[in-house]
Amino acid sequence: MVKLTKIYTRTGDKGDTGLGDGSRVAKHDLRVEAFGTVDETNAVIGLAQLHATGELRNLLATVQNDLFDVGADLCTPEQEAPEYPPLRITAGQVEFLERQIDTFNAPLATLRSFILPGGTALAAHLHLARTVTRRAERLVTALMEEQPVNPEVLRYLNRLSDLLFVAARRANDNGQCDVLWVPGANR
Repeated sequence: MVKLTKIYTRTGDKGDTGLGDGSRVAKHDLRVEAFGTVDETNAVIGLAQLHATGELRNLLATVQNDLFDVGADLCTPEQEAPEYPPLRITAGQVEFLERQIDTFNAPLATLRSFILPGGTALAAHLHLARTVTRRAERLVTALMEEQPVNPEVLRYLNRLSDLLFVAARRANDNGQCDVLWVPGANR
């Protein structure tokens, strides 16, 4: 378990940071960008959680914990036969999100238009979290072109953005308060 007694270490003062395997990379390294954006996603979900209650609040807390797992997975490069097996996202965590998507989506009306990010405060925060998740997903795909990455990480982020979308619709009175896109409305 993590034990932090000192918050500053000065080890990053020259622009590099440590990864989970002990190696050091530049703070702008694509891997750091990817897990940093996952951390940003987690922070935005924390804002959304301030407006959530009940089942959704509990679900967001579960997701926040899982996002730390995603960050830990990304922070530790893939390697053969590591001395200590690193924490990795599993198919079960992805399947959990899929079940939640199905549950949240079931009572929603079929979409007939794209939805603008907005509506209730909770829905707006969930849409923001969705867009940050999509950015994290884009960074992970770029990282995967350069280095091996656990494919469950990408699947998790992809499902999470879908979950945040349907959760935003639920937060908009089951889609009744969704703000619909009207193509060319302001020409």
